[in-house]
Amino acid sequence: MNPRLAPLDDLDRRVVVALQQDGRASWRTVADAVDAPVTTVVRRGQQLLADGVVKVTAVPALGARGVYDNFLVRVSCRPGTQAEVAAQLSAREDVRFCTIVSGKFDIMAELVVHGGASRYPQLLADLQTVPGVERWRSDLILHVYKMSHDWGRQLSGGLTAAGPPTVEARTAEPEPCDPAHLDAADWAILDRLRLDGRDTFQSVADRVGMNESSVRRRFDRMRANHCVEIVTLVPSAALGMYAETLVTVRVAPAHLDAVARQLAAHPSVRYLASLLDDSSLFCEVITPSSLELHAFIQHTLAHLEGVAGWNAAMELVYLKRGSVETPWWRAQLGLPDPV
Repeated sequence: MNPRLAPLDDLDRRVVVALQQDGRASWRTVADAVDAPVTTVVRRGQQLLADGVVKVTAVPALGARGVYDNFLVRVSCRPGTQAEVAAQLSAREDVRFCTIVSGKFDIMAELVVHGGASRYPQLLADLQTVPGVERWRSDLILHVYKMSHDWGRQLSGGLTAAGPPTVEARTAEPEPCDPAHLDAADWAILDRLRLDGRDTFQSVADRVGMNESSVRRRFDRMRANHCVEIVTLVPSAALGMYAETLVTVRVAPAHLDAVARQLAAHPSVRYLASLLDDSSLFCEVITPSSLELHAFIQHTLAHLEGVAGWNAAMELVYLKRGSVETPWWRAQLGLPDPV
């Protein structure tokens, strides 16, 4: 089995969860969090990174480039073209996430339109001409209630010595970033850290022609201003989560916000946003198996006051998340890595 797709042992999982808490944490800090020898953690962590099981990257905030709107797009493809269409969409800078799914659509993706929704028609004409696309549905994302990058810890109940996450951490909405906080030097730093979120400040400084203290100071400022987040990507199956599901929930308008707040507090909900169409919420649910997914639907979703129904699709292959291509999607499809 490709190492990127193999399940991890307990120590590797704890290392991953610690990196989800802080992808730039030193190996000594990670070792303290997982209560293991530093030398062992260094060896395990570096192997996970080298094998492409884990990728640590810097993700600029959506508002870091100014005014934007984002759209959830659902795509139907000509039979046999799903992977090719998804790969072409994922290669675009304005596509933030992209996944091949089950159900009546073949692909779901998030498209970021810098400059606002009025510029969407210009992009749409280009996107709909991608070979293999047969049908395209767009829906404006109005508000993001939850975007969780430390879902491994949430679902495990705390695999590290730091203990379980707080309710506030589980339900936090993304903080806005003022683009005035960033200049050309900041973007040069971010471009380097997008390639390798664990690169040292000295290495980044050497590449962008600055001194180490300036790079460190600028990065700390960007993080404090909510303009960048360090994200650790890992296949959910590696942490024992084999059912990733995208659910569109129809809600009575008067109950929309209350239902959203209740769903956001649930540890299995990794992402939650309201959509313009049909008084609905779009959420990503991650569970160990379809049994737990069934329990979530029957015992949580079905009993929320105001929920009128839902549509759902299983995520089959995730090609892009947080504007970053996942290192393992080609292995899932049995394709070679690009040269």
